[in-house]
Amino acid sequence: MCSEMTETKRLAFSIIQFLHDQLNSGDLSSDAQESLEVAIQCLETAFGVTTEDQTLAVTQTLPELFASAVTLHPENTEVNANPVPHSPTEEEVAEAERLKTDGNDQMKVDNFSAAVEFYSKAIEINPQNAVYYCNRAAAFSKLGNYAGAVQDCELAIGIDPNYSKAYGRMGLALASLNKHTEAVTYYQKALELDPDNDTYKSNLKIAEQKMKETPSPTAGMGGVDLAGLLSNPGFMNMASNLMTNPQVQQLVSGMMSGAYGSMGATAAPQQLGGGAGPNDLSGLIQAGQQFAQQMQQQNPELIEQLRSQVRSRPPSASNEEQP
Repeated sequence: MCSEMTETKRLAFSIIQFLHDQLNSGDLSSDAQESLEVAIQCLETAFGVTTEDQTLAVTQTLPELFASAVTLHPENTEVNANPVPHSPTEEEVAEAERLKTDGNDQMKVDNFSAAVEFYSKAIEINPQNAVYYCNRAAAFSKLGNYAGAVQDCELAIGIDPNYSKAYGRMGLALASLNKHTEAVTYYQKALELDPDNDTYKSNLKIAEQKMKETPSPTAGMGGVDLAGLLSNPGFMNMASNLMTNPQVQQLVSGMMSGAYGSMGATAAPQQLGGGAGPNDLSGLIQAGQQFAQQMQQQNPELIEQLRSQVRSRPPSASNEEQP
């Protein structure tokens, strides 16, 4: 029993180590990073294991073990990697089409919840039909479930990458989520596939105008996801360590004096950086640059991760309006 428990912990250790490696790769979005951090904490708590306990380490990493297994038993991985999708019978295809038609009828009378149910049943019977996902996305949008619409449009596009209506509906869903930049991308793709569609042209113009009018909620952070940043334990730990640094404390004090010094009649001029006074904006900028340099020195990997996040913000998905 003791031996089995040790082996279980070693397996858990390998999984946790793999998740840590993925977390530190810098290739994940802030949401994905947060999800991995939660998963790691749950596994550590459940199995009583941490990556600091190197007595549980094995000679090969989890990816290496997997690669070895694939090499030794390729017949198993081939079967599992490419499962044969269920091909519906003629009767099932006809039943799925009937359910789709019922869903369309419910859309016409604004009974969107019922439409979702009919489309979902059609998908259960024939999950490889992109139209069913696209139609359900339209119903989701009518119900205000734009995230569900985005997901269904992504599934429809995955099945049929040339399905213009899925891109158009994706654009509508994203626009409804105020993701106008991403909406523009999908409207453009919809128009590329269906260049004579006046609805796509009109929606594209609206999205482009909204994109110009709507300021980015993270503009002050240079495009960084502020919520994800603040929920990143690595960043918060680094910030906590920095704030206990006397040199950083002096910088912050100088920045605060520079920002608010003019509000006090007797506020004494305080120098920031190269002789900038309390009301000198360049002094604040210089102090901020010094603060950033401190952060860079503390944790260059995390800073580079944040820079990568700024450089590559992938577009989301979008939605259109009717089946």
